[in-house]
Amino acid sequence: MFCILTFGFLYIPICVCAFTDNECYVINSEFFYHEGDVTIGAFFPLHIYYTGNKVPDKYMPYSFQDYHVQYKFKNYQFVLALLFAIEEIDRNPDLLPNTTIGYGIYNIPYTEKNILYRAFIWHTGKINFFPNFDCGHKRKSAAILTGPSWSTSAHIGTFLQLYKIPQVTFGPFDSILNDQGQFNSLYQMAPKDTSLSLAIVLLLLHFNWSWVGLILPDDHRGTQILLDLKENMESHGICIAFLKMISGTWNAYSNALWKNMETIEESSANVIVIYGDIISVQGLMRHIAQLLVTWKVWVLNSSWDVDTHSDYFMVETFHGSLVFSHHHEEMVEFMNFVQTVNPYKYPEDTYLPKFWHLFFKCSFSKFDCQLLENCQPNASLDLLPRHQFEPVMGEEGYHIYNAVYAVAYSLHEMNLQKIQTQPYANGEEKEFSPWQLHPFLQNTIMSNHVRRQIATHGGGNLDSQYDILNFWNFPSGLGLKVKVGTYSLNAQQGPQFSLCEQMIQWPTGFTK
Repeated sequence: MFCILTFGFLYIPICVCAFTDNECYVINSEFFYHEGDVTIGAFFPLHIYYTGNKVPDKYMPYSFQDYHVQYKFKNYQFVLALLFAIEEIDRNPDLLPNTTIGYGIYNIPYTEKNILYRAFIWHTGKINFFPNFDCGHKRKSAAILTGPSWSTSAHIGTFLQLYKIPQVTFGPFDSILNDQGQFNSLYQMAPKDTSLSLAIVLLLLHFNWSWVGLILPDDHRGTQILLDLKENMESHGICIAFLKMISGTWNAYSNALWKNMETIEESSANVIVIYGDIISVQGLMRHIAQLLVTWKVWVLNSSWDVDTHSDYFMVETFHGSLVFSHHHEEMVEFMNFVQTVNPYKYPEDTYLPKFWHLFFKCSFSKFDCQLLENCQPNASLDLLPRHQFEPVMGEEGYHIYNAVYAVAYSLHEMNLQKIQTQPYANGEEKEFSPWQLHPFLQNTIMSNHVRRQIATHGGGNLDSQYDILNFWNFPSGLGLKVKVGTYSLNAQQGPQFSLCEQMIQWPTGFTK
């Protein structure tokens, strides 16, 4: 008996037949659920498919035989931040009493067609659907979480806008998403980067770095940060050695990217600023890592990631980099929560078995791809290498955490108002429509009324605070981001910058 595994762009069929360990590892569901009285939908980039030699599939048009799966293990923290917030809320008797929160998590591919396809699956509850028909689908979400890429949020936002469904983004703030005429159902949790350019310039001045290269995304965000950087650099006597605008469609093997890297490698500038999000600079970051450019200092914003799962070297390109990250409260409770997560606690989760199989040597059963009880003892996510998974809550995870609380507080306030003004007829609850949440959600986010009291509305004009992190990745795989400084822009006291040079680990060949 045999089956043909077809990895198409839209849907991966599950074959009913015997599986080897490897086949269980690569077969995936594109979404999973946990039921609740009210649910939150989330679109996270958790895995992608790629083809090596582009061998055409014999049975499916526009598909290939040699598809491979690549898991974005670092992004799994998005799922954990969502679960952590929901479980914390469900334990709180004063917030949404007698109401449980469920969730639906959908993987986001990197093509526009498939992003919208996932949105249709969420809306209809069907793999094969008809637009504008939900076929009696009852699993409606109070709100949708999207990110970290602005483009993903924009694509999904155009669909959600049709139904006035609340959308909360957890990626970096973006001016396009703040356009109320185009996205009036969308709320951004991240603060603006209004003072990031000044923070970067103050770092350059601190070390007397006056000859600096710039690598920016070739889009509206790159244009805006370029204007801000040029103004601040020129006013402080810092010169631009070179400027490269990188297209988000360039991958690590793009010819255009190779040509640009020749200029970057040969430049006399030993300090290079890279600004961008995970999607826009992913090809660039992987390419730089493969070239082992170890003699330059990289200054980065927080939304970057490097896939270092394929090779290990005694030297590491990004070791010693300086990273600007929005300041947020450290959450010890989250680290404790991560230690308790396992595939048996969350059986609906299709990703945890992949972790346990890959890192803890668990084997799958032959017929249903369920894990057997032969794993390493005391297996826990916090034991994974830091370049694969970080057990501390990152910036995007913190925005997800606050977004879940914002939705919960809004639902709570809406329920209170209904009880006071619209008693349920015959004890029956009125049907909930997501658009009804908008005034409550807007008020909750604008008034910073969330558990940690520091969530911000994207349109707000709040003081900016950044942590300056130093990336320690020697030996390769260490993957630590160590706080070595701070920057804040206070309306009364102006910019405040501090740095502990003794803690900084520098790239090869640098002493300061």
